Amino acid sequence: MIRTPLRPLARILEAREKGENPDAIERENLRLRHEEMRDRARHRAEGRLLVLGVMFVCAFSVVGARMGVLAASDPVEPRAQATGSSIIASRADITDRHGRILATNMTTHSLYAHPQQMIEPIRTAKALAEIFPDLDEERLIEDFTGKRKFLWVKRKLSPEQRQAVHDIGEPGLLFGPREMRLYPNGALAAHVLGGASFGREGVHSAEVIGTAGIEKYLDAELRDPAREGAPLALSIDLTVQAAAERVLDAGMKLMNAKGAASVLMDVKTGEVISIVSLPDFDPNDRPRPPTEGEPGDSPLFNRAVQGVYELGSVYKIFTAAQAVDLGLVSSDTVIDTKPPMVVNGHRIGEFRNKNYGALSVSDIIVKSSNRGTGKLALSIGKARQKQFLADLGMFEPTPLEIVEARGGAPLFPKQWSDIHAVTISYGHGLSTSPLHLAAGYTAIANGGRMLQPTLLRQDGPVEGARVMSEQAAKAARSMLRKVVTEGTASFARVPGYKVGGKTGTADKPRPRGGGYYDDKVIATFASMFPADDPKYVLVVTLDEPVETSGSKPRRTAGWTAVPVAHEMIARIAPLLGLTPEYPPMSLERLIEVSR
Repeated sequence: MIRTPLRPLARILEAREKGENPDAIERENLRLRHEEMRDRARHRAEGRLLVLGVMFVCAFSVVGARMGVLAASDPVEPRAQATGSSIIASRADITDRHGRILATNMTTHSLYAHPQQMIEPIRTAKALAEIFPDLDEERLIEDFTGKRKFLWVKRKLSPEQRQAVHDIGEPGLLFGPREMRLYPNGALAAHVLGGASFGREGVHSAEVIGTAGIEKYLDAELRDPAREGAPLALSIDLTVQAAAERVLDAGMKLMNAKGAASVLMDVKTGEVISIVSLPDFDPNDRPRPPTEGEPGDSPLFNRAVQGVYELGSVYKIFTAAQAVDLGLVSSDTVIDTKPPMVVNGHRIGEFRNKNYGALSVSDIIVKSSNRGTGKLALSIGKARQKQFLADLGMFEPTPLEIVEARGGAPLFPKQWSDIHAVTISYGHGLSTSPLHLAAGYTAIANGGRMLQPTLLRQDGPVEGARVMSEQAAKAARSMLRKVVTEGTASFARVPGYKVGGKTGTADKPRPRGGGYYDDKVIATFASMFPADDPKYVLVVTLDEPVETSGSKPRRTAGWTAVPVAHEMIARIAPLLGLTPEYPPMSLERLIEVSR
């Protein structure tokens, strides 16, 4: 902007020539300038007032619109947790492989209070304490007579409890409908299902979220509205699971064990038909995690997938199968197992210092020779042995569809020396879970293909990666059958069913200070049936078993785990649709029996 001078020289000279007062020119210019400044200030003020007016109009419009929306909507009570989105209350059912319900939803009610609306808060608090003994009467009185406007009283009510609260007749006590997770079979398959609890909550609905097991692992899928109510079908067979749990529980008590686990897998699909960990719990009333003691002593601990143990001689068949697969030996190759055998300064011994002499590879498995298996491992070489075990999944947690499986990471030496190769060949120095072992035996049972264990029902056979030849797998199955007919697993002879398997008894390591217990073991029997054409693999593991029927306590797997597996196979094989096979009876015997 160009400012006009108050005393322009041209006009001053002209005024002086005419005899006029030059000061009048300055006063006139000053007046015009002031008027121009006032006009600009007025326009600026008017613009600001217009903007401010528009802002007030918009603000009051928003407030008015919001008030209209709230006036037209249903009243909403305070929520336990603030949420930015609606609560998804629906959750898909979980069924077994035949469609039988394992987990479902049930409509129930919650109880909440508006203390400001109560007529007799003290009487109400006392009445509630009588209905719910776990509630603190003094705390209720304090809450009901204080300044609180809303509080939860009970998250879940039974129909009887709801009626009892209703009979109190207090208008300040209100009920909110909601769905809760129900496990109609109680503790059956508890470690598979895990459990569920409430997440975000409102008085009219509550979000059900998984807290453990497959409920947590597949939480998003179970809550996905796109399922449209379709249930999640598991590979578990409810009838087989119930039979396995009952037999294992009885066997654990009979063998005086502190815990037990079993895994039953389909060798063609990798489906886990049954998986048991004892002691267990009821997911309808899931206990709190322990805050002291050993985690493995808690019923929440899943021994089948979280428990990593040195499982002993059950690993010897992997060494024999690999040696056969590499062409280093055949089942009939004779190996000298006489002492001494020293590797890296460590003497390799046998169970009870036995001397088996010269044994065929098959007899090494039947007799369960440590020295024979160790020599096979040295001929294989530590690098090839390590790679083979890696192919069998022995170095990673199993990818089972429960969150606890992530915690079952195997323990193995970082530096793989010759002594490690030897000890690991017979199941010491490598700690894995019973599920790892079952998956490894599945590869032998199905002809040499490694399958990932799964809890989800499969539509048909699965083609896994080949880890050994069919000839090596067949030779290994023959050796496992001889263990039952001639070796340490003679108690596994089940009438009508051919069983093959291997026993394993491993000293239990001390949790602190290193070393092993002298009188505590992990006893395992890994088996497959029918042995001539395996359909299923079964692993049974007992923690600290002691068989006391004889004059001396017996702890080996042949006396503890094998009899339990025998009873389990006899019980579940018919449930799996396997027809027993009996040798043909002579005419004379048939006539004798018929009489």
